Amino acid sequence: MQPEPEDLGGGLWSVPVPIPDNPLAYTLVYAAESPRGPVLIDAGWQHEDAWTALRDGLGTFGIDVRDVHGVVVTHFHPDHSGLAGRVRDESDAWIAMHHADAEIVRRFHTVGQRGRRAFELTALRRAGAAESDLTGSSRQTPVAPPAIPDRELSDGDLVDLPGRRLRAIWTPGHSPGHICLHLEDGDRIFTGDHVLPRITPHIGLYPYDTPDVDPLSDFLGSLDKVSAMTVGEVLPAHQYRFDGLSGRAQEIIRHHEERLAEVTALLSSAPLTLWDLTAGLTWRHPWAEMHQGARRMAAAEAAAHIRTLETRGVARRDGTDDPIRYVLR
Repeated sequence: MQPEPEDLGGGLWSVPVPIPDNPLAYTLVYAAESPRGPVLIDAGWQHEDAWTALRDGLGTFGIDVRDVHGVVVTHFHPDHSGLAGRVRDESDAWIAMHHADAEIVRRFHTVGQRGRRAFELTALRRAGAAESDLTGSSRQTPVAPPAIPDRELSDGDLVDLPGRRLRAIWTPGHSPGHICLHLEDGDRIFTGDHVLPRITPHIGLYPYDTPDVDPLSDFLGSLDKVSAMTVGEVLPAHQYRFDGLSGRAQEIIRHHEERLAEVTALLSSAPLTLWDLTAGLTWRHPWAEMHQGARRMAAAEAAAHIRTLETRGVARRDGTDDPIRYVLR
């Protein structure tokens, strides 16, 4: 069930913003008080129902969207960035995100939806997907790219939140520019999708054999980074608030180590395509029942784990021809 908007005390509020037709159900958008107007942490999906929930939820606390001072986006994914542009249009607020994700957003605007789709089909073929996997329904409605941010953040930067100390902590993995935000004057941390209380975020490699990129190793390092922090309440973008940041971060690390072991067990001296490797892994739903969009994400997750095994010297790519194949080193 979707929670109600909530006053969290200390000049903080949370507003659940729905994600249509998505099992995550909602994004928790947070508002932090300042003398120049509230600053939002994330903004929610670009949809009329989501906009109504955000506007009316803020209104519950006497906050008018037109008074918003700024929007800090933890990462570029549409359930976090989608409404940032509309908030800016209503209020003249600034939008900020890490420079790595800002670069991705600019690329989206340049390439367009058709270019992105062609890119995905090429990647699927190179992974070894059958033609039936390319023509099947992805069950995904095209999503407009996020608004290009006005400001870019780096690790350790303070956000423009007058009278308070909100510091950006670069935590790449779920996206190249994912950031957590440490409210130093309130002993709280906004973790976006980096650390969630019960589920783990998607860690994928796009395209599947991008050189010199290792998102899972980045993610594991980012988990170690926040695990070393001494902080009280954790405010994630999904599910619910919790305590015990370090313990939860270590649980997620163990989960991925187990997943790496599962991938390793499928490998041998016989080359295996990325697609066949992905199909052999355990997923929430059986592979035969997964639609194209879910299979594409699964392949990206498998590719991320393979890349980490390559980094560790456990696996290697077999040859340079397509489709992409892997063997034990």
